[in-house]
Amino acid sequence: MDGNLQKLKITAYKEATFEESEKISEGEFMVRINPETYALDYKIKYSDDQASGTSGDLPKFDKTEPLSLGFKFIFDSTGALPGTTDEEREKGIASQIAQFKKVVFDYVGEKHAPPFLEIIWGDLLSRCVLTGMKINYKLFRPDGKPVRAEVDAKFKELVEPNERVAQENDQSPDLTHIRSVKEGDTLPLFCKDIYGDPKYYIEVARVNKLISFRNLKVGQKIIFPPLAKV
Repeated sequence: MDGNLQKLKITAYKEATFEESEKISEGEFMVRINPETYALDYKIKYSDDQASGTSGDLPKFDKTEPLSLGFKFIFDSTGALPGTTDEEREKGIASQIAQFKKVVFDYVGEKHAPPFLEIIWGDLLSRCVLTGMKINYKLFRPDGKPVRAEVDAKFKELVEPNERVAQENDQSPDLTHIRSVKEGDTLPLFCKDIYGDPKYYIEVARVNKLISFRNLKVGQKIIFPPLAKV
């Protein structure tokens, strides 16, 4: 690893294809303070059907529900964080929260629906939608303007049927993967490992906007999309 601090980033899209052309203008948010923790909520649904006149029956598996994620984001304009501007100290945290809300919550005009989101942080890559958010204001100036807040946000992953099956094998080429580059790693070798064929390295380089596939940096994150999209 190169030791550089990586910040959690959320990108908003108009469509669930997550193509570059579907990115929303100004639809990107990078946190100033990484979450201390995040929660992954796995749920299995069973049928409640029970035959008449019986005292009970074994639960019948119905489906595995999409993964839910929970994050707590901290917003601060007290000046304690490096990079806080005089304007932010004057206005409080209103502009920071407004930008966050614009990216994850506000309707996409032509769709009349909230955006589709891509969350990237370290080895986490989640394509999801926001299901709810709660803002807790923690600290105030004498004039009542909030200068610190905690946003508790919940997301639900978007899982296509073929991906749901493939998740039983986390090495499946039908899933999106993220790899951290180590000494000696090459793009063709990554493609051989993930897709079973090194020939996809050119397309992976294009997806990651790599100028040269030969000069990978140790610690660099490389995204490998599902094989069908490669």
